[in-house]
Amino acid sequence: MGKEINQSLAKRIIKWFWILFVVAILSTILLFFLIAKGYIGYMPPIEDLENPIDKYASQVISIDMKPLGNYAKEKENRIYSSYNDLSPHLVNALIATEDARFIEHSGIDAIALLRAVVKRGILMQASGGGGSTISQQLAKQLYSPDAENVIVRLFQKPIEWVIAVQLERFYTKEEIINMYLNKFDFLYSAVGIQSAAWVYFGKKPKELNIEEAATLVGMCKNPSYYNPIRKNERTKGRRNVVLSLMKKNGYITKVEYDSLQKLPLVTSYNKVDHKEGLAPYLREYLRMTMVAKKPERKNYMAWERDRFSRDSLAWVINPLYGWCNKNKKPDGSNYNLYTDGLKIYTTIDSRMQKYAEEAVREHVGSVLQEDFFRGKKGSKTAPFSRNLSEKDYAKIMERAMKQTERYRVLKKEDVSEKEILKIFNTPIDMTVFSWKGLKDTTMTPMDSIKYMKFFLRAGFMVMDPRNGAVKAYVGGTDYQYFQYDMINLGRRQVGSTIKPFLYSLAMEEGFTPCDEMLHVEQHLVTEDGMPYTPRNSNKKRIGEMVSLKWGLQNSDNWVSAYLMQQLSPYIFAKLLRSYGLMGQIDPVVSLCLGPCDASIGEMITGYSAFANRGIRVEPVYLTRIEDNYGNVLATFTPKMTEVISEDASFKMLDMLRAVVDGGTAGRLRFRYNITAPIGGKTGTSQNHSDGWFMGFTPSLVGGAWVGGEDRDIHFDRMDEGQAAATALPIFGLFLQKVFADPNLGYTQTENFEIPGNYRNPCASYSEKEEVIGIDQIFN
Repeated sequence: MGKEINQSLAKRIIKWFWILFVVAILSTILLFFLIAKGYIGYMPPIEDLENPIDKYASQVISIDMKPLGNYAKEKENRIYSSYNDLSPHLVNALIATEDARFIEHSGIDAIALLRAVVKRGILMQASGGGGSTISQQLAKQLYSPDAENVIVRLFQKPIEWVIAVQLERFYTKEEIINMYLNKFDFLYSAVGIQSAAWVYFGKKPKELNIEEAATLVGMCKNPSYYNPIRKNERTKGRRNVVLSLMKKNGYITKVEYDSLQKLPLVTSYNKVDHKEGLAPYLREYLRMTMVAKKPERKNYMAWERDRFSRDSLAWVINPLYGWCNKNKKPDGSNYNLYTDGLKIYTTIDSRMQKYAEEAVREHVGSVLQEDFFRGKKGSKTAPFSRNLSEKDYAKIMERAMKQTERYRVLKKEDVSEKEILKIFNTPIDMTVFSWKGLKDTTMTPMDSIKYMKFFLRAGFMVMDPRNGAVKAYVGGTDYQYFQYDMINLGRRQVGSTIKPFLYSLAMEEGFTPCDEMLHVEQHLVTEDGMPYTPRNSNKKRIGEMVSLKWGLQNSDNWVSAYLMQQLSPYIFAKLLRSYGLMGQIDPVVSLCLGPCDASIGEMITGYSAFANRGIRVEPVYLTRIEDNYGNVLATFTPKMTEVISEDASFKMLDMLRAVVDGGTAGRLRFRYNITAPIGGKTGTSQNHSDGWFMGFTPSLVGGAWVGGEDRDIHFDRMDEGQAAATALPIFGLFLQKVFADPNLGYTQTENFEIPGNYRNPCASYSEKEEVIGIDQIFN
């Protein structure tokens, strides 16, 4: 009886076991079916699975293929990298560490899953290993939000299994590995393997060696815990674990492992910050230009009429201006600079950019700034001119205070003016800029405004006069603290750098460099009948006959005034437009001395005509734009305009070379020992508020400007504030560095192509020789 009962019980147990087993199987099938159909949890639509990573940072790349920077939204600094761009060591390390049977399974590794259930779920072994495949981990990265607790995480697992199987259906194994490495966040804004390779090792993914690849793959376990910058030894231990797994799975030999695991973990950290790195001013200029919208007058202040006009013209004639909003993707939407993974190839040469930034830093930071501090010592109105009244000084400082973000925030909070003044005059702890590094100090916000105004500003740009390719772009002294771009945004009085434009008009009207005039004070009459007698700092050869060439060589105001008497201010103003100057230009007789404002970019395009046979070339900043698959979306070519005849250009070339060979720009020869053929012109504005130098060789044309944030901030002595002392040295230092680098290909023996007739400045200009034109192809 008891035996029969036991048999009956056993049968019922077996029956219920099979019923429960079948129910479990059917429930599992039903669960996965409901997940796959999206009834349980989130199942991404087919379109998302076909394009799971759709946000990539856009890259800015130099002409010599060096990364200059990226455009990305916060935490999305991901740069697309194809599978072919990966080092094989990366792939081997990832498979060996995360999913040894990756090639064999279809998204779920049953063996690894069972091992994880037994060791971690039943035996509670923390070191039992994980059961997630690379495909499952990718599914988690793509579609699983951070779990609040273990229960939520357990519910996420089956959803990830289904997505992993779907991913395996849509993609090859190589594509899954590539997506995994492109998606992973390695910290420090290093999202994706390309950013990570650069941030931690200063390399491209393909250039990573075995130990570097093992380090990055080791970080995938927990990048915060295994952080090679902050936790070097811990991360080295994790790297060695990866190396041991690579040995175990046959990717490296025992000899290699024994050697590699003894190596120290050496990183080459490169911070990702749009304010740092090479050419930050150019990168910001490109960003603002490419994302610009069609100008509308309502979006501009009343005093920005000229800027509105310039922007409106740029929208029509400049293909780069508003590029993202003027071009459509295949789906009909506009390009997004921050998420579409564009590759923006610039004309900038990273080596020349480095030399240009060094030249500005060495001269302004190490020489000029010390002279300026010393010159202003003891002045009650420092850093402003000693001639400024204390009343005007107070007005300027009050205006500066009201332009600060601190003031605007306080006003929004309805803080009274009296209380605001008290806040601005109460000392607080702060960190301020200095050329020797950041300085921790205590001062009032008002004093900090005054302190920052002490620092001189500068801008420097160099381009190829034959094709407009911009080789170096330095919009200021330090982008983190002085972000106003003096190349294309800043506009300052051009002073005597305007004189070559006037002389070129005279050459077009039949004058020659050897024509003479009596060197005496010139009396002009304005359009409204008022007398105008320009002052002249040059005291040489008064009362003697002097040539026009001598006048330009010595930047003589009386010679310029003499030419203005012979010419029309209206025609001169029109010619300045042809040279590329776009601001307010009043056709008055004083225009001959440069009272108008211009940007460095405008002046450089104007001077390109003197080096290029009378043909002005507009700056070209980009060669092409590609999408993240390498398809060319846009190319950029130089725009050229004939401004003056070839005959006039050769006459100007002769005179401008004389400025360097024996005139106001002679420092290039005797102080910087530049022997190359150079033309140039210094320019110092009224009260020496602005120092300019425009110079050119056969292959380069450059412009440097130095001045204060306000026009009343300047040297008090002419010998310190003249352009030959403030701006010219930047060009001289830059040329020294460029000519010293044989890899750049610029030599001091390169000559201007000048027909024989023009080599004798006072000979007849009636006969011309034929010469071969200058090549217009990008280097």
